[in-house]
Amino acid sequence: MRQPTTKQTVLLMKTLIVTVCLLLVAGCGVGLKKPKIAIELPEQYNTPDGMTVDADGNILLSVLNYNDANYPAKIVKIDQNDNITELITLPLHPETGKVGPLGIDVGADGNIYVADNQAFDTEEHKSRLLKIVMKNGKAIRCESVVEGFVMSNAVSCRGDYVYVTETKIDPKAHPLPSGVYRFRMSELNGRKPIKLLPGGKDKHFIIKIYTENKEWAVGANGMAFDAEGNLFVCNFGDVKLLKYTFDINGGVTSTTVFARNSRSLFARGSDMKSLDGMKIHPETGDIYIADFVGNAVHKIDGKTGKAKTIARNGDTDGSKGKLDKPSEVCIRGNKLYIANIDLPFGNTYDKPHTISVIDLD
Repeated sequence: MRQPTTKQTVLLMKTLIVTVCLLLVAGCGVGLKKPKIAIELPEQYNTPDGMTVDADGNILLSVLNYNDANYPAKIVKIDQNDNITELITLPLHPETGKVGPLGIDVGADGNIYVADNQAFDTEEHKSRLLKIVMKNGKAIRCESVVEGFVMSNAVSCRGDYVYVTETKIDPKAHPLPSGVYRFRMSELNGRKPIKLLPGGKDKHFIIKIYTENKEWAVGANGMAFDAEGNLFVCNFGDVKLLKYTFDINGGVTSTTVFARNSRSLFARGSDMKSLDGMKIHPETGDIYIADFVGNAVHKIDGKTGKAKTIARNGDTDGSKGKLDKPSEVCIRGNKLYIANIDLPFGNTYDKPHTISVIDLD
């Protein structure tokens, strides 16, 4: 075999250097979308989180107001012109005097289901699932229908069921156990709320997940169903997107790691640092995930599991639409809305309070 000349070797090295530089640039911002401000929220809505779209095309937004508890937690509507109206002020927990709405979804019964996360203040199994009873587009009342979670988080409704992620079953255990509960809507009655057995021993507990990451000991978080009925669940701390399939009786038939973090030089910007709230595009099947730790939003190809970062910035105050600890995403039309929860965990809470938006391709 003939050896390359010195000139050929130098040319090859230059080509390799240029290629590596282009790959580095691809992972460091070029080609990323620039979020804009969809809504600059007033002070009384200072901590936005969970989002879903109702039958009329309104975005329902959970506002837990953890950052400034002088204002009560609420559920608000964002209409298609991005105007806000209040749906309901949520009642406080009778024992803790707190309420922390996170995940939210609309059930097949027309009612709204909301996770009340009490774990910011206590890990004594005080978190709940709330049901907002709706009639003619108005909130009639709010009921506590499931009690005894440590940290209820995401909510997803499919068919006659409501699914809820439990982010921490035993906060002191390592690896950290977490998982998913499933409830039939007909069971959820405010006059007789379900009292969960602790430790994942309740009959409604269907999926168990373990998280190894001690720095971010946060387990099952965002979740969503695809068009085929497969369930995707975010393992926040271990940065894994898990996929579950079911049989006709609702039993889990398979579990796979559909996507995971990659710090490879050739990953082309898919360096995910956490997986928080998520949504699946109803037409393309692609998965969009908020990355709280990485101050980013990622797109996962719904067929291949390949990850691509579509927006990312450093630590900011959220002005001009920049991401500020994003925790949830929501798809409406060709727009991706992003809730900047701005919690003071590895971050400074500051104004403005924003919902960012990205135009999807």
